[in-house]
Amino acid sequence: MKDVKGKTAFITGGASGMGLGMAKAFAEAGMKVVISDIRQEALDEALEEFSGTNLAVQAVKLDVTDRDGWVKAVEEAESLFGNIHILALNAGVGITGPMSEASYKDWDFNVQVNIYGVVNGLVTLLPRMKAHGEPSHIVATSSTGGFSAVGSAGLYCTAKFAVAGMMESLATELEGSNIGVSCFFPGPVSTNLGTSTSATRPDHLRNEQQPQEADEAPKGPPPFDTSVFMSKEEVGKRVLRGIERNDLFIMTHPEFTDGIKARNEALLRAQPVEPRNDARAEVVAKFGTLMYNPIYDKQTVLDGPEL
Repeated sequence: MKDVKGKTAFITGGASGMGLGMAKAFAEAGMKVVISDIRQEALDEALEEFSGTNLAVQAVKLDVTDRDGWVKAVEEAESLFGNIHILALNAGVGITGPMSEASYKDWDFNVQVNIYGVVNGLVTLLPRMKAHGEPSHIVATSSTGGFSAVGSAGLYCTAKFAVAGMMESLATELEGSNIGVSCFFPGPVSTNLGTSTSATRPDHLRNEQQPQEADEAPKGPPPFDTSVFMSKEEVGKRVLRGIERNDLFIMTHPEFTDGIKARNEALLRAQPVEPRNDARAEVVAKFGTLMYNPIYDKQTVLDGPEL
């Protein structure tokens, strides 16, 4: 989607962190931007960052797990700026800890926000994009934990792997249409994911004997140097570039190259070393893109780091 000026973007989890970085990049590129978030106070603070500018940014309150709320929020956004062309499904929560100790409530909170928050956005907005027929783009935030497992964050990785599969399948479905699809895999970014996870967790999904502060980020200085993390502003520019290039995958950190190669090489090594059954392959080929998907061929190498 090369021409984004004048288009309307709707961003979930847009009041802080990566979502706010996207809002800044999109607005500065000439888009009309609607940021949504579950926290009204966070929305108010985010709008303050745009005060005194002539950038077209508005805010609507949205709990991404609320399907009726999605319809209301989108209708409000459309009343402000018209048809929505860019959907950034960015809202998420960071559930950490061993899978062996996770409760149903942990799983439910994780799935409802990190998976169904994306699903609800697609069900609400994708038909509207198809109906208005104008060039559009959908980008969903996965994570580097969406292609490389992290032992201390199994629930989170499960959801982020799901988002990646969802976006790759949607890109395959919409291939040839005027709706582009990207999956965003950010690495370490300066965000408030730890504190926002606790602040937005509803009481009915808290574990018994679990105070509100239990899953907040630890107090005091972090155990590592977060000054080297990427800024939300740079992240926003990288997502914008990915949309303009119609990238299937939007990556941020070259430090994860070895991990990507290791996982894919492991999959290749696990393939049976035996003759191919051509008769079976002929039947399976009729399943569509199960054996080979050409969408991967369209991902090109970035020209350079310039944003």
